[in-house]
Amino acid sequence: MKSSAFKDLALLVARVGIGVIFVAHGWQKFFTNGIAKTQAAFDAMGAPLPDVSAIVAATVELVGGFALIAGIATPIAGILLFLDMVGAFFIVHIDKGIFVSEGGYELVLALGVSSLLIAAIGAGRLSIDALLGGRFGSKSAV
Repeated sequence: MKSSAFKDLALLVARVGIGVIFVAHGWQKFFTNGIAKTQAAFDAMGAPLPDVSAIVAATVELVGGFALIAGIATPIAGILLFLDMVGAFFIVHIDKGIFVSEGGYELVLALGVSSLLIAAIGAGRLSIDALLGGRFGSKSAV
């Protein structure tokens, strides 16, 4: 069951699942909470340049999440999302342990490493990247 079709389907499912979570978080920062409250929260957490970093994080999560779902510019989106999670890990979660129920980093770690893995592997054949001839990533999984 290690066929190329299985790998492409698995990548599609992973991209969509991870992308939906990122879209939800970006949407929350921009629209549910509002960017002003998000900037205030970033300030309270000690994020550098909170007015700017809140907008950057929200944009990377929203746009990057949609990019993962569609499978477009996947390596770029994956790396940016990974870096976003590295920031969240060090600025917010590192001192709270692993469990998300205690404010820990388990979700940040899972999202970050999955984004990095997708960036490294590519979007697979079931993606816009593949329709564009692999300009942004491989046509098929490894």
